[in-house]
Amino acid sequence: MPYEKRHFYRDYITRNEDFRRAPYNPELEFYSAIKTGDITSLRKFLAQPLHEKEGMGKLSDDPLRNMKYHFTVTAALAARSCISCGMDVSSAYDISDYYINKADKARRIEDISDLHVQMCMDYAGRMQKLRKDSICSLHIARCIDYIYDHLDTRITASKLADVCGLSESYLSRLFKQETGQTISDYISDCKITTAQNMLADSDYSPTKISAALAFPSQSYFTSVFRKRTGMTPCQYRTANRRF
Repeated sequence: MPYEKRHFYRDYITRNEDFRRAPYNPELEFYSAIKTGDITSLRKFLAQPLHEKEGMGKLSDDPLRNMKYHFTVTAALAARSCISCGMDVSSAYDISDYYINKADKARRIEDISDLHVQMCMDYAGRMQKLRKDSICSLHIARCIDYIYDHLDTRITASKLADVCGLSESYLSRLFKQETGQTISDYISDCKITTAQNMLADSDYSPTKISAALAFPSQSYFTSVFRKRTGMTPCQYRTANRRF
């Protein structure tokens, strides 16, 4: 159990190929990284150039045109993913149009791959900024980054106070003022959202997900999950499985 509590969530996020894991659609995780502004995970996906990826369909007999078609599909799906998480529709498609136009002028498939990285990082960077737009202070932005990076641990107000260099009481008041939520409610919401994604996108058991996200017990996890979603983890998986 210590291994799972400390590492299971990280295995889910990084998708270490040496770790024997449940089937998962990498495409879903790729677009999830873009729309949530998860720059760290996205960089891992983009480490391999687009033109070197295996399993890409043949949309044209011409290699360059084929790559441009795949790029256009990615641009459209990235735009839709970001719109689903709050990006303005006009902005999302303006970005898509901009990069598709640049790709159309490309003369080498390597140039398409470079544009692919630029476009995906552009979308993710904007989504990360969008996530913080309602945050006024550097202190709270720092807390939120810490929360998202440590969902596999028990996060306390005391720890966050140490991270941003404020007293716990002042941080609690400032956090509520800027986010509209208490620290504990914000952390709980982040963990339950992550649990929803893990239930929909993998076949990891609720017990493992509960331990991976550092809930004190599965019964407590189930109680919090039901309060937020109106369903038990198993009911949610049945209704929302994506593979």
